[in-house]
Amino acid sequence: MEGVVAVALHTEVCMTSLPGELLDCITLPQGLNGFPQECKQTEDLTNGHSKCTTILNGLTPGNGIKDNGNLNGNPYLKTVPISALKQNGLLQSLAAGGNQTKTEEVSLEVERAQEEWDALESIQPVLAEDLTPSPLISFNEALQHFQTTDLGDLLKNIQPTIRRTGLAAITHFLFGPPRLHKDLVEERDLVFAIAQCSLDNGQSVHMRVLQTIYRKLTCTRADCPRYGPHWENVGFQGSDPATDLRGTGFLGLMHTLYFVMDPEILPLAREIYKLSQHPVQNFPFCVMSINMTRIALHALREEVLSKECNRRQQVVAVLNDFYVATFLHLYQLWKSQQKTISDSGHVLKEVELFAKKNPKQILKRLEGYLKERRAGIGYRTSPDTLSNPSAGDTGSRAGSQGGKEGKEINFIGVCELPPEMEGDARLI
Repeated sequence: MEGVVAVALHTEVCMTSLPGELLDCITLPQGLNGFPQECKQTEDLTNGHSKCTTILNGLTPGNGIKDNGNLNGNPYLKTVPISALKQNGLLQSLAAGGNQTKTEEVSLEVERAQEEWDALESIQPVLAEDLTPSPLISFNEALQHFQTTDLGDLLKNIQPTIRRTGLAAITHFLFGPPRLHKDLVEERDLVFAIAQCSLDNGQSVHMRVLQTIYRKLTCTRADCPRYGPHWENVGFQGSDPATDLRGTGFLGLMHTLYFVMDPEILPLAREIYKLSQHPVQNFPFCVMSINMTRIALHALREEVLSKECNRRQQVVAVLNDFYVATFLHLYQLWKSQQKTISDSGHVLKEVELFAKKNPKQILKRLEGYLKERRAGIGYRTSPDTLSNPSAGDTGSRAGSQGGKEGKEINFIGVCELPPEMEGDARLI
């Protein structure tokens, strides 16, 4: 049913109040008795001609007042069909303009949405596989990586033995340890080449070694960030473990990896790690481990391990056992004599001298420890190992007492200990 539009007749005005519709422009001259006289021009719906209708005092001349020509009997309103307004050309043009405005608004919204989407595309999504922890790596797998990597440039700079001259060379030749078998030289050189490698963020094997050490010590399943203070929890000195590898290179991490991945010695590693978290006897575990690697490298370079390597026809395995045995010796001494961080310098020096002078004895103690653990017997510390400390150790105990009452000193770094060896041997 077609609706109607009421037109109020007051003054000259262009009435366009209806949404999307247009009332014709109405000229209202002043009529009789103060009532306006309207001349309304509309288009004839049948022939397209326009005509002017005069309304006087609210009435069309020649017509009576009828209900269907007024709204609710109001003499000032005239009904105009909506269909007539829709056919008006000006109405159609304005209606089209309104749609264009809406289109422009929509276009602006689409453009803004596109800009926001483009900004989102620049954000790198986190893939599901990136959230999964990296697989743990064994010592043999990490070693195989270095065995198949070209280390030629590093091999040129290694110093596998001490250069001795004069009387020292003659004495070592006559009374020193035997030389390493020729078929073991390549394996020994590989060890020193690994000790020259730095931690590389671009090598997945390097990152897996680092993550494996952290997860095995902390018993966590998720990987940790490459940098951050969490590395101090496992005994590094700062937020980047690479800064602690200056003296031993990647071999320092390889030995720690061996310590935490060998199922037979993992319990010992966790016992030492637990002691490193002690409120009084604490020490940085990984830095201490790197110092054990440094001692083992010195022993290998000074050829004190050559006899054992020749007997077992292995270099890497002997060096690993010597590293663990030295760590065990330090652990027993540190725990039984209640050493603290202030004693670290003296303890490390004592452990190094003892290990290099008694390589066979220290390896046998490790073997005895593992046998008793397999049998379910708690390892009993031998009295000759931990009793009768040297004068230097007595002084360190005094320093320990003072350290508990006075200020605490920083733990000695890997490269801060002067190497105690003859000739011009030095750290890597």
